[in-house]
Amino acid sequence: MAEQSRRDADRQSRLDQPRDRRRGWHPKADFDTERFGRFAESFARFMGTATFLAGMTVFIIVWLAWNVLGPEDTRWDPYPFIFLTLILSLQASYAAPLILLAQNRQESRDRVQQQQDRDATAQSHADMEFLAREVASLRLGLGEVATRDFLRSELRGLVDALDPSEEGERRDKPGKSKKDKRD
Repeated sequence: MAEQSRRDADRQSRLDQPRDRRRGWHPKADFDTERFGRFAESFARFMGTATFLAGMTVFIIVWLAWNVLGPEDTRWDPYPFIFLTLILSLQASYAAPLILLAQNRQESRDRVQQQQDRDATAQSHADMEFLAREVASLRLGLGEVATRDFLRSELRGLVDALDPSEEGERRDKPGKSKKDKRD
C-alpha cells in the first residue's frame, strides 16, 4: 500500500506522466470480489433449500391471512396486496443478480476443471501410446530371442549329427544316456 502511494507521488511529480483523472466526487470503492462472490454463492445456495422455500411460504401465508382475516384496523396491505408484491419484487431483483454471479463463478470453476480433465486425458493418452510402443518393441525383441524349446531342438539336431548311432538307443530308453548304459 505504501509502495502504491509512493508510485502515485512519483507520478504526480513527473511532468512526462499524465495525471490520474477521477470520475465524480466520490472515492473509488474497493470491494473484495472474492468475498462478495462467496456471499453470492452462499445466498444462492440458501435460496435453493427447502428451508428457504418453507420459510417464504409461511411468511406469505401469514401475510395473506393477517391481511384477509385479521382485524380491519391492523391490516396494513389490503386485498390487491401491493406491498407484498413490492417486497417480493425487491427480493427477486436482488436475488437474480446474486444467483447469476454464483452461476458465473461455478461456470468458471467448471471450465478450469474441464481443462484439467482434458490435460489429464491427454497425458493418459500419451502414456498409453508410449506403453503400447514399448509393448510392441518388447514383442519384436522377444521374436528374436531363442526360446528354450528352440534351443533343445537345435541341440538335439547337433547331437544327432555328431553321433547317429546313439539316436536309436536314446529312443528306446528315454532318460538314459550313453554313460548310464555302460554301467
